[in-house]
Amino acid sequence: MKSFNLYFILRFALMALVAIPLGGCVPTFTLNGTAIDYSVYKTIYVSQFPIRASLVYPPLQQTFENELLDYISRNTRLSTVDGAADIQMEGEITGYSLSPQAVTENAYASKTRLTIQVRVRYTDNKKEDKDIDQTFSAYRDFDSSEMLTDVQDQLCQEISEELVNLIFNATLGDW
Repeated sequence: MKSFNLYFILRFALMALVAIPLGGCVPTFTLNGTAIDYSVYKTIYVSQFPIRASLVYPPLQQTFENELLDYISRNTRLSTVDGAADIQMEGEITGYSLSPQAVTENAYASKTRLTIQVRVRYTDNKKEDKDIDQTFSAYRDFDSSEMLTDVQDQLCQEISEELVNLIFNATLGDW
């Protein structure tokens, strides 16, 4: 009977030693990578992003703005406001260009690259050292046998998603 009690006590003691260090260690993380202190930041103002590129595709502005606002609302608890806010994000679409990529033996391009550039001015009205004025760029290649008008909407959506990820990580994600 004595060995049973000793076994029970040793087993309990071992479990307690393992559980004590784990009990005080509770890791916290977010899946979207935001580094926002919600006790300080409550609001964000996102202005329109007009197209200032030499080549213009009008639906791009709305596609990009919608993607940016949706991403912010899905991945933060910031309230979007018009006017004065804790954080301001403004800018313009500065580039929309096509360039030939893969050249075949006939000296014709088999791929064409659509590149979009967006300049973003991020102003942190709580901490001035967090301000950013940066240009972001992303592209997609498509077969030159396809007409741009047939793939343009899909490419603009994909590029906008990538640009929004880059912008979010550099600003609100604080990467």
